[in-house]
Amino acid sequence: MLQQRTAGYKALDRLRKNGEFPPSRVGAIEPDLERKTNILMKRFFAERLSVSEQLGGGFCIEELIDRTLRTDEPEIMDSPTLAEREKFELVNALDRQNNVMGIYRLYASMIFPLARELAEKKNRTIKLVELAAGAGGLSLALASEAAKEGLPLSVTGTDIVPAYIEHGNNEARRRQLPVTFRLLDASDMDEAVQIDYDIMLLSQSLHHFTPGQLAVMIASAGKQGASAFIGIDGCRDLLLGIGMPLIAALQGIPAFAMDGLTSARKFYSEAELSLIAEAAAGPGCHRIEHLWPVSFMCVRFDGETVSHKNIANNQPEES
Repeated sequence: MLQQRTAGYKALDRLRKNGEFPPSRVGAIEPDLERKTNILMKRFFAERLSVSEQLGGGFCIEELIDRTLRTDEPEIMDSPTLAEREKFELVNALDRQNNVMGIYRLYASMIFPLARELAEKKNRTIKLVELAAGAGGLSLALASEAAKEGLPLSVTGTDIVPAYIEHGNNEARRRQLPVTFRLLDASDMDEAVQIDYDIMLLSQSLHHFTPGQLAVMIASAGKQGASAFIGIDGCRDLLLGIGMPLIAALQGIPAFAMDGLTSARKFYSEAELSLIAEAAAGPGCHRIEHLWPVSFMCVRFDGETVSHKNIANNQPEES
């Protein structure tokens, strides 16, 4: 529930037929892409409502539930007034949860096939940059797992918080891992041109950004010569929305449990991620996969064509 695949993909098809997607330009960023993508998402929600009303029954109920739960409320972790000590407490709680649940190993299994393909194709070490890496838990885990598997991968983790960068670099040195951490504001992609990379990664943070901001990140990766952009986040699902705050509450940190609930209410559905990817890079360059409890988005810029996953047309309709 809340993916609304049938209504969502039908709404996307209507927007395509109406020519409402921004024109994509290979190796460039469409002027005013952020604003245009945000407007396009609003049009998508209106179109999906219309489709749901036409389909009737459970489709209307699901649309109503989704609209009731959806929020633009920021997470406590994102508050500019939150003390550094409290930020670290929340980031470390997330890192512990990811390790206990095996989330980092899951992410590695999703990212490494592409990294391995590119390494063989380019015959060199593949460079991955992670945006909004926090204190570096995933960047460090990817480097560690790559070393175990013999995968030639170097990792650069970035974040806007200086204390996270210092902590990440200290951990990389202590564990002797090929990871470097650098200051970077993920919402200002002009800075990213200073970093050489093959894969841009944004993990567990897609919902922290507007559709327009994500589209600019994706388009910037293509403009700067990356082979791919990968985005991973929780899937938009009612069960996960209930389970996330409950699991987070086990750590006894009220703010972390509250952020778990807020995150679940903000996760993007598959169709929404498809809209963002297509607005940024055009049709046929991305794939969206639902691998519960996460959604996986891969956008290719190297000529490797992938079709988007239009579940509404390829699988039985949901009610």
